[in-house]
Amino acid sequence: MSRNALYRIIGGLVILVVVLAIYVFDKETKPDGVELKISGDGVSIQEN
Repeated sequence: MSRNALYRIIGGLVILVVVLAIYVFDKETKPDGVELKISGDGVSIQEN
């Protein structure tokens, strides 16, 4: 396997880890409970 291919594989794995970390962080920081949105379309109530 050439060095260039190895660098691409490692780069892809690093990107995958970063994307997964961002996804988990986003899911963990959302508050539990009821979400109330008021917009031009009306009122939206969503249970988390």
